[in-house]
Amino acid sequence: MASQKLTEYERQRLENIKRNAEMVAALKLHSKAATLSAATAKRHRTKTYKASPEKKPKTETPIVIRRSLRTRGMPPDSKGLPDDFSDNFDKTPKSVSVIKPQSPRVLGPISMVDAFSGDDETESNKMLVGTILSIAKETQVGVSVKDVKDEIFSEKGALGSCKSEGFESLGTETVDENLSGKRKLVKGVVKTEYLDGLVKIEKSDQWLESLDLKPENVARLLPGRIMVVKFFPCSSVRMIAAGNKFGNIAFWNVDSDNEKEDGIYLYHPHTGPISGILIHQHSMSKIYSSCYDGFIRLMDAEKEVFDLVHSFDDTIFSLSQQPNNSETLYFAEGRGGLKVWDIRTGKSSKNWMLHEDRINTINFNSQNPNIMATSSTDGTACIWDLRSMSAHKLKTLKTVSHSRAVHSAYFSPSGSSLATTSLDNKVGIISGVNFEDACMIYHDNWTGRWLSSFRGIWGWDDSYIFIGNMKRGVDVISPSQKRSVMTLQSPEMSAIPCRFDAHPYEIGMLAGATSGGQVYLWTPC
Repeated sequence: MASQKLTEYERQRLENIKRNAEMVAALKLHSKAATLSAATAKRHRTKTYKASPEKKPKTETPIVIRRSLRTRGMPPDSKGLPDDFSDNFDKTPKSVSVIKPQSPRVLGPISMVDAFSGDDETESNKMLVGTILSIAKETQVGVSVKDVKDEIFSEKGALGSCKSEGFESLGTETVDENLSGKRKLVKGVVKTEYLDGLVKIEKSDQWLESLDLKPENVARLLPGRIMVVKFFPCSSVRMIAAGNKFGNIAFWNVDSDNEKEDGIYLYHPHTGPISGILIHQHSMSKIYSSCYDGFIRLMDAEKEVFDLVHSFDDTIFSLSQQPNNSETLYFAEGRGGLKVWDIRTGKSSKNWMLHEDRINTINFNSQNPNIMATSSTDGTACIWDLRSMSAHKLKTLKTVSHSRAVHSAYFSPSGSSLATTSLDNKVGIISGVNFEDACMIYHDNWTGRWLSSFRGIWGWDDSYIFIGNMKRGVDVISPSQKRSVMTLQSPEMSAIPCRFDAHPYEIGMLAGATSGGQVYLWTPC
């Protein structure tokens, strides 16, 4: 059969199809589509906590179906109302006060197994306890603070295992005569050794721009709003503790290879919002936590128990410790009160009324632990000298006034500056020999009622302050330039980060927590 002759239209149609196929092949669209499909199929699973649903006990009481007298074939009750019905009605009070049931508070120790939320509590709790004890043992026996600092830097200016072009030799050796300690040139990097073991790094914006948020460094640790987030002060294991508004405390072992648990362990030792978590670098097996329910508990990993340290009828709003003293707790109770608690005697040694309203944060100067800063809802942040304070003499070294509540006041790593964060949309920088210089930097701090308040924290030296913003980013404020110099953003961030913590030994590692229970871990790349 002879082939049918093609018309001009059909011939042009076939030429167009051939030309389009060659164009698609040249652009490699098919291979790119296959690569995209494979990447979508292998999308990283977000880490999250495992909480077992609460099992409701079966009721033994039989269900009784109510039936009227008519349906039961019985005559109506002809007694009627009593004669004194109207008198009884008049004597009935118009309003009855309803006693609200209080949250059950356990006045005693709670075992970690009983407080664990999730499946296989015994095995999971054993894994966390083993990790914490190994960290504490290594810190006390095998590794000193100086060794940790020396390991941070490599010969090529690397930061940990990640190179950064921003670390170049500055060429000269200088000496700081202030309290900040000795500055010396080491392997091409200028660093300052502080009394608390931290290191000062002079870095450029190129290093700051290298911070990255990887999918595996995103996890949902808790249900609800996170109030506190803290790093374990160690370099061997990346471990984070966080507390939420429901009284839960979660631990995230970022380096865990356990796919079943994702390295997340959830506990419920309190009945109200967590107001503070303390992990002292010299006793990491003992973790203190405070709560709005008026309790302070000690999580003792060796005894595997949440022990009760202190109970009070009023709210505890903040908790802190001096960097050189692990035997004393400082916590804020009620409207403006601050109490000093001696752990060894189990008694309060001092009690002051420092503010007219609640104290939101308590912070100590790393170079002089006797210098303390407090922030309060009364609109002030105050600097105190503990050596000159008594029951009859309460005089501040410096008072910083804002027009709205002050939610945080933190000393810089060198101890020479103080950063305050207030609801008046200001971040205050107080510096100088006697903290006489003050400047206010505008920043939108109005988070509303559904988000935790912003609290700006210092990084690893006095160069930058990190604070969340309402556009799901992290603003970086330069005190020297008195403005925000950049914003850390990532498509992995699906919520607004409100509370932050900088790793004390891993330079560039920043944790941000949200009101949805997520924690984002920024690392240098």
